[in-house]
Amino acid sequence: MAQGPKTALTDDHAELHDTLVTRRYFAKFEAITGHLARVAAELESEGSLTRLEARIIGSYILRLSASFTALSHKYLMSGRLDGPLPGKLSFDRHESGFPVAQELLVMANDAQQATRHLAGMETEAELKDAMVRQIVGDLTIPTRLQFALSQRLYYETLRDRDLFWARNDPDLQWLGETPDRRSWMVHWAVYDSQTNLPVIYLMNVQDSGRTSLPKDNRRWPQVQSHLMAQSLGGLKLLTIAKGFDEDFDDLHPRRLRRIHLGPMHSSGFTLQSGPVSDVLTHAGAATGQDWALVWTVEDLLSDRVETVKTGWFSSAERQVFASSPFAGQGLEDIGATKLERMIVLPERPYQALAELNPPGFRDVRKFVVGAGGRIIPQR
Repeated sequence: MAQGPKTALTDDHAELHDTLVTRRYFAKFEAITGHLARVAAELESEGSLTRLEARIIGSYILRLSASFTALSHKYLMSGRLDGPLPGKLSFDRHESGFPVAQELLVMANDAQQATRHLAGMETEAELKDAMVRQIVGDLTIPTRLQFALSQRLYYETLRDRDLFWARNDPDLQWLGETPDRRSWMVHWAVYDSQTNLPVIYLMNVQDSGRTSLPKDNRRWPQVQSHLMAQSLGGLKLLTIAKGFDEDFDDLHPRRLRRIHLGPMHSSGFTLQSGPVSDVLTHAGAATGQDWALVWTVEDLLSDRVETVKTGWFSSAERQVFASSPFAGQGLEDIGATKLERMIVLPERPYQALAELNPPGFRDVRKFVVGAGGRIIPQR
């Protein structure tokens, strides 16, 4: 019995052993993250996101792209050297398509030591000069020097870029104020270790506290710790929002959203079943165009406010959140007011999707990547 889960986990994960395959994998994600930023801009233009929300989501996408850049440097020479180095990227080939969460945890540890590693390395110019001398003088490929340069670029990216980590602690933006309270957009993100997917949280909060939340040395650290502890994919938004509402009497969550970036399906890398598999097989798209990425938004809205007693002489506001219109109709309670699924995919897979018209995709928003990376929204 003890071996079952371990075997299943191993079957879901795969390693990229070949240099060219590894580079194709990261090139695919470099393109996809660029498309995601344009999807966020499209959602802003149609009014689904405010400018601030689109900017926040776009910043997390840029950080995710930087993390992929770092990993691409780390594993640039995979399959080119004998021995344990440089290692091989592990990714979730079944439910995610993204690197496993452990990759980001190791990267965070490496970042703590990046400056020390770089201090002990030759500069990029010195390494390139040594490569030229080996090529010209020894007539051999400077594989180990190439590896040394790839690791230097990896540590430089960790040191110099703003990356997406396994835990991206809460930050906030001011939205406005009334005579008795301020409004904030609190945002944070995690790389979910169960699904191996990046997840972004946006929470609209009204603050009736005496001290402004970011300047409150008591509440703000507690808020950050509370939200990170509750950022689990298995928890419903309703559970997270109610827990926050009850733990902070002078902070009032009016809206909470959770955005799942992924999974990414690709006939060249992932194992998929059902309609997605049929669509990608039917498309027969060229390398680099054989993918589809799902973007899911869970949204929980406060419907009204009730005042409840919290002690003999005290009371506090409590939010009553709007349930899904499908709740109580024999469907599972999603713990959110609404759920929207979107899919981003190149033109050829979209054509296959339109031709097959599988039932599960009829209510999914489609964003087609056209010529030059232009995003074409479809219903």
